[in-house]
Amino acid sequence: MADVLTQAQIDEMLKSVAAGAEPIVTKTEEVKVKEYDFRAPKKFTKEQIKVLESIFENYARLLSSYLTGMLRLYCRVSLVNIEEQRYNEFNNALPDYVVMGMVDLGIKNDEISETDVIVQVSNAITYTMIDRLLGGKGEYSDTNRDFTDIETTIMSDVMRSFAELLKEPWLTHIDLEPRLIGIETNSRVVQTIGHEDTVIIVALEVEINSQRSIISVCIPAINLDEIMGKFIPRYTRSGRKTDTAREQERRDNIMSGISTTALDVKAVLGRINLDLYEVLTLQINDVIPLDKKITENINIYVGDKLWCDGKLGTYNKKKAVMVENFIES
Repeated sequence: MADVLTQAQIDEMLKSVAAGAEPIVTKTEEVKVKEYDFRAPKKFTKEQIKVLESIFENYARLLSSYLTGMLRLYCRVSLVNIEEQRYNEFNNALPDYVVMGMVDLGIKNDEISETDVIVQVSNAITYTMIDRLLGGKGEYSDTNRDFTDIETTIMSDVMRSFAELLKEPWLTHIDLEPRLIGIETNSRVVQTIGHEDTVIIVALEVEINSQRSIISVCIPAINLDEIMGKFIPRYTRSGRKTDTAREQERRDNIMSGISTTALDVKAVLGRINLDLYEVLTLQINDVIPLDKKITENINIYVGDKLWCDGKLGTYNKKKAVMVENFIES
């Protein structure tokens, strides 16, 4: 039941209105809620995204110069957006027939796995370039068909140049030799990236003949995180300064937890391959020659991993092995 105002409260309200006071209206504050997908958590910080923005802004300027010179038309390329999403979301948004260049970044570092990226060109740009390169005015006609062999060959040369232009923007961070390893015109059969894998999508807006469309660069997040962790450590999570005492305490806790773990240690005298017949006919006092000389060190395994080698001997009337060398993995 609503509260009933007293006569004194009513008189006070009338006096306020007569004096020109504006009635106070209270509004319920809206709670701002930010959506978060726990199935695909964000892997990259704002600092890392800023590094990528700087790289691909330079790449956009290089593409502008290249397209203007090749097509003899005014072309402008600008960075629109860098977004983190799953590959299937990116792939499902593409038409069935579209030009996709498979590019190997060719990173010159053995500690980084091979990184393949996808450079996808929208059909509006593709048909405009093909028409212009074949002597037309650079006009685009919307078609839903696969590309001919001639069109694919033309776009292969263009995509090769797109791949090579990736080198200069990355030079301040890493040394690489990007190259085109293939071109695909059916977006549904591309298997270089898993459908559930997280990727970084770089959207570049291209303006040709007052017509605008998009070139997308798709980079696997796991490879990009590995690259940035190696060459740009100050922007990675691991690069943040941590308290030394707390870090040492964390390490000590981990070591104390695993120090009581039981491991199998094996000293292997040698190996030899025998036929089944030879095994079945073995007799007492038979001698089996091994693949090692008596003077050679024997291998010592921890679990299934070769850990070190050493000399066979005795200690306290028991067989023993004296460790001489540790094997670097």
